[in-house]
Amino acid sequence: MTTQIHYGARAQEQAAVDAVVRFISKEELEDNAAPVIQPQIDEAIRVAYRDGRFKPQTGHTFAIPTLGLYPAASIIFAGYSGEASADSLRLAAAAAAKALKQARADKTQLLVAEPLLEAIAAGAGAARAAQALTEGLLLALHTRQPFVREPQERFELKEASFVPQAPLASDTAAWEAGIAKGRLFAEGVSLARDLTNLPGNDLTPERLAFHAEELAHEHDLEIEVIDEWSAAEQQMGGLLGVGQGSINPPRMIVIHYKGNADSEETLGLIGKGITFDTGGISLKRAEGMQEMISDMGGAAAVLGAMRIIAEAKPAVNVIAVIPTAENMPSDRATKPGDVLKMMSGHTVEVVNTDAEGRLVLADGLTTAITRGATKLVDVATLTGAVSVALGTEATGAVANNDEWMQRISDASRRAGERIWQLPAYPEYKKLLTSDAADLKNSGGRYAGTITGGLFIGHFAEGLPWVHLDIGGTAWLEAARGWEPKGATGVMVRTLAELVIDEA
Repeated sequence: MTTQIHYGARAQEQAAVDAVVRFISKEELEDNAAPVIQPQIDEAIRVAYRDGRFKPQTGHTFAIPTLGLYPAASIIFAGYSGEASADSLRLAAAAAAKALKQARADKTQLLVAEPLLEAIAAGAGAARAAQALTEGLLLALHTRQPFVREPQERFELKEASFVPQAPLASDTAAWEAGIAKGRLFAEGVSLARDLTNLPGNDLTPERLAFHAEELAHEHDLEIEVIDEWSAAEQQMGGLLGVGQGSINPPRMIVIHYKGNADSEETLGLIGKGITFDTGGISLKRAEGMQEMISDMGGAAAVLGAMRIIAEAKPAVNVIAVIPTAENMPSDRATKPGDVLKMMSGHTVEVVNTDAEGRLVLADGLTTAITRGATKLVDVATLTGAVSVALGTEATGAVANNDEWMQRISDASRRAGERIWQLPAYPEYKKLLTSDAADLKNSGGRYAGTITGGLFIGHFAEGLPWVHLDIGGTAWLEAARGWEPKGATGVMVRTLAELVIDEA
């Protein structure tokens, strides 16, 4: 991202911005005596509010040409809710970003008036507010780049300034720190989105490993890429079983971040990396199958988070594990009824080859544990059932440890990414009982998200573990807020918040 973002007005910018954003609330508009921008412009926005053309609510914007009354071509009014929570500010900035894109504004000032500064001081605080505003601004502008003969560059702001409209200079350091963190987090999400949006013929398991190696080398991280031969030596039956139907062989990617040599604790982040999922022999329906390029959204989330972690350098140890394969039907593919021996030594009866993500994740958890992980989080586009339960509004979670689950829930709230914990009663685990092996890879239609999660949890070996099912949140059919159509990069910021908080 090349956008320059800073706090405070600079003299050379006063007459150089293309558009100005003014965050405004209902209370300000209803106080007719309070100045907003300039008398004629103030009257115009209040008239727009009174006749219903502008709703001063989070996510709503209204642009007014200044006609020479102000040193910018237009004023974009962006509504926000009175309490100025981080979520509200992120959405307000996202709406403003879309309006700036429509205006083709290269440079902008975002005016933060005294009422908003006071609300921020009483609520989110300057650093969190600055982070949320920066994330909303940058993430709303990051959209999918199509593969076309004559590509167009993605629209980016060249320069943006958050300009306070009250003398709160003591908050300058907090604002600057929040802007820096928001920018870093947005860059991690953008990486995840771009990877997830790549077509399956471009992003094979080997290519995903190449992207991981590039990331590791750029940030001086230790990386292992385990090929199919080494995977066979380590008895990764789940990974090999899923990948054996494809001409593109699987990989197990392991990235080490060592931020605290004195600590024996290591957080394991495991991301599902199915670069394309046909369902295998249990073939999916044709309609919508093209969206299965997103089945490596968990892997992308982990790589995006590792980019943030490597830049932020928190004093914590992290092992990122990405089991990656292509799930294809062929004469070599795993069949329903086959029994696989996993890396842990457990055996699994494959009753549905479309329940493949949990098989590679099982070996992913074991890989993380053998390399010293003491707490585990896996992220996966695991089930369609999670969309039935939660739609596209929340990520489903299954856990074996309430305290660890609470830590991740807290991180998700800071990130503004909703997580909903599902029950993990022992009765659900019984649905995975097999007559042919230690367990089977699907418990059937009922409680599909829960049983899928519990299958993965079987391989956690009693360590604190949380499974995050992003099957409904990793890919959208239409843009909303700061999330675009296509890949969303969901859970990147939650994982990063978790790791930074762990430090």
